[in-house]
Amino acid sequence: MVEINNRKAHFDYEILDTLESGIVLTGTEVKAIRQGNANLRDSYAIIRNNEVFLLNMHISEYKEGNIFNHDETRTRKLLLHKREIAKLKGKLEMEGLTLIPLKLYFKNNNAKILIGIAKGKREFDKRETIKKRDVEREISKYLKK
Repeated sequence: MVEINNRKAHFDYEILDTLESGIVLTGTEVKAIRQGNANLRDSYAIIRNNEVFLLNMHISEYKEGNIFNHDETRTRKLLLHKREIAKLKGKLEMEGLTLIPLKLYFKNNNAKILIGIAKGKREFDKRETIKKRDVEREISKYLKK
């Protein structure tokens, strides 16, 4: 089972809420994702004309795709209900919130993306996260002995 995570998201952002969404992909994009050739690191989502779009998600070209291959960082539409988009729009109007993809995976042969409503962390918050991770690592190492 293919699962592509945005590992940097939890370090750079405080995740307030998550939402599962479908994503519109071409055939070569689906095949490339099944091979694990996708990257969510610098991508984000925006709401334009009551539709949600994912920007800067990188999906490498499918090697056997020849002339039918896709643009690697094209804008992709996310599939959400109107009420979900309205809810997101209301939350995003709060200052400093953004939509970021957390995970890309397949569910019943459909590509799904987990998007998070996130607030950016400041530098001292990131240092606290590093300290907390180090302490947890030390505790688990001590408990193993």
